[in-house]
Amino acid sequence: MESKKVEPTKSEIEILSILWKHGASSVRFVNDKLNEEEERVVKYTTTLKLMQIMKEKGILYRDESNIKHLYHVVEDQEKTKTFLLETFLSKIFDGSVENLVMQLVGNKKTSKEELLKIKNIIDKMN
Repeated sequence: MESKKVEPTKSEIEILSILWKHGASSVRFVNDKLNEEEERVVKYTTTLKLMQIMKEKGILYRDESNIKHLYHVVEDQEKTKTFLLETFLSKIFDGSVENLVMQLVGNKKTSKEELLKIKNIIDKMN
């Protein structure tokens, strides 16, 4: 994905999350998981079309060697997350890691334990 600079949509990220968690899967399996995890009903044909588009974009690969076609994620999860984080950082926080971190830790939802872990990570970096 990095080489093509394809940024998945929110719906595509939902599908990617399922495939990362469960591995190569059929459209039916992905659609069933979407309907279990989401607060809305997702039609099978919608999931099928999205996964076909993701295949055309090069985000997914479809294994057609069996009767049941399985979709695989092309790029590994860490590379995709890194790409999305860099894109998000650039677009939303003007490339500033400081602004991103301040937004995250300043939102009053960060627990004391999480803050301590973050502090320990920073201490180890120095």
